[in-house]
Amino acid sequence: MNVVIIGGGKAGSHIGNLLLENDISIKIIENREIHFEKLKKEFSEEKVIFGSGTDPNTLEAAGIESADVLVAVTGSDEVNLVASTIAKFEFAIPRVVARVNNPRNAWLYNKNMGVDVSINQSEIIGHIVVEEMDMENIATLMKLNRGNLSIVKVTVNTKSNAVSKPIKELNIPSKCVLIAILRKADEVIIPRGDTFIEPNDNILLLVDESTEKVINNIFSVG
Repeated sequence: MNVVIIGGGKAGSHIGNLLLENDISIKIIENREIHFEKLKKEFSEEKVIFGSGTDPNTLEAAGIESADVLVAVTGSDEVNLVASTIAKFEFAIPRVVARVNNPRNAWLYNKNMGVDVSINQSEIIGHIVVEEMDMENIATLMKLNRGNLSIVKVTVNTKSNAVSKPIKELNIPSKCVLIAILRKADEVIIPRGDTFIEPNDNILLLVDESTEKVINNIFSVG
């Protein structure tokens, strides 16, 4: 897999290192001289391109035509959006990921602008704070890009009404699927209707956004 990263700041360099650790080929585009020189020392010279991510010639020099993914993580929403649009509609990049700096600009990060996945750090942090306050037993592990689906982990409270009951009696919402139950140190259980819930079970579920509070209530204190 080939990935072109636009923006060689802390986010870009961190993403670059993570990808290299997973044997993914990268090119980083950076237009600030100081950061460019640092990147050449941190990575090899052939992995770093000096120029603007909104310049088609610079993108071509970075091998955009053979890239599978473009990641735009500069500190400028304008640059990230323009780069995304060029990558998607001029070079037909299959996957475009872009960083949202100003939450007010989040509405612009859509398919029409060439963005497949937007990363809005403010929104993510906000959701985490709300979930920590309102749903102490449920933790979001991953939000899926399609629909309002998430993979979550629920810890069964020892005083929950769900304890010692089979799953078929818990009135699990239809928009929720139990994936697995992690019990004790190393026991993994594939949940079925007649599987009984035990205190401190960690349950992995695929849930719709509208059902998260219902699930939290089922497994929290009764």
